Amino acid sequence: MGFLSEALERVAPSATVAISQKARTMAQEGRDIIALSAGEPDFDTPLHVREAAIRAMAEGKTRYTNVDGIPELKEAVAAKFRRDNGLDVTAADCFVASGGKQIIFNALMATLNPGDEVVVPVPYWVSYPEIVRLCGAEPVFAVADDTTGFKLKPEVLEAAITPKTKWLILNTPSNPSGAAYTAEELKGLAAVLLRHPHVHILTDDIYEVLVYDGGTFATIAQVEPTLQPRTLTMNGVSKSHAMTGWRIGYCTGPRHILGAMLKLQSQSTTNPSSIAQWAAVEALNGPQEFLADWRQVFQERRDLVVKGLNANTGLDCLVPEGAFYVFPSCKRLLGKTSAGGKQLDNDEDFVMALLEETGVALVHGTAFGLPGHFRLSYAASNAELEEAVARIQGFCAGIR
Repeated sequence: MGFLSEALERVAPSATVAISQKARTMAQEGRDIIALSAGEPDFDTPLHVREAAIRAMAEGKTRYTNVDGIPELKEAVAAKFRRDNGLDVTAADCFVASGGKQIIFNALMATLNPGDEVVVPVPYWVSYPEIVRLCGAEPVFAVADDTTGFKLKPEVLEAAITPKTKWLILNTPSNPSGAAYTAEELKGLAAVLLRHPHVHILTDDIYEVLVYDGGTFATIAQVEPTLQPRTLTMNGVSKSHAMTGWRIGYCTGPRHILGAMLKLQSQSTTNPSSIAQWAAVEALNGPQEFLADWRQVFQERRDLVVKGLNANTGLDCLVPEGAFYVFPSCKRLLGKTSAGGKQLDNDEDFVMALLEETGVALVHGTAFGLPGHFRLSYAASNAELEEAVARIQGFCAGIR
């Protein structure tokens, strides 16, 4: 038996982190790299939020806090859920952690046993199935490919649920596809879940503020309030307020689950950074008007990228409704050879050849459970995106 734990042996490393690291290494070696592999806004954290952190440090707010967050932040989180999502919750129904990923990790680690199943729609964010496996449970994949606009159909969800199902993980708007469910579409899924009272729902709403074309964000406990007692609604300030490095995620959900998460967090990381928490209070309670401006910028970038990728490149790119990713199909170009002589047997060959030959870093679709695709993050300047699209067009044109 090896030295490493069996739990860790079940887990694959993050493909997005690995490709971003490779791109950084190539850039350090002097290569001209455009990295569109990571998922973080390129805006600065708003000034009023940074100033709140400076104030917190000046006022000595640098000590341990309550494990699940300072009361002021939990109050701000509850107010946000009431204001934006119509969820009737108080601070006692809320929980704060070091990023949204820790919320998901805590919730699954605190509730899953070997043999349990978690329904994970495909394509998925790379960490969902790996966290499930780390807990000794089994991810059950429910495919929502480009034929359904990357949205899970009620009948596919129904077929994936068994007596062993403990959770459904639902991410809208989605990483990697950018698909955003309408209230009506969520009602269709809710109708299935109402027939299976043993299934809890973990909804990852981290891209909530990025819904385009005048669309309205909806979350499942808002659309179907009878599901609220078994729904954990997760969010954070990372994507909304350009605070990825501050590491603050939050959620609301059933108090018995929050209590279990508290027990786990008290024995792992304890409280999130006190300074980042005070910054997050300002992020949630302070001005929100800039969000509409940022959303407009992202929508223009989306349109630029979709138009460029669909311009006779051999790629097929749907128009995403939200987040800041596109998830095009490269299937028509597979089985061929790149201009640099690389055989493109699969989507990973495609993105690696693209990186080596053009310096554009993307993530292959297999990492998200859907081969024949790739993810491009358009959280970059228009100039970078125009150059990246030109390089991708050139690369595709050279495939023979």
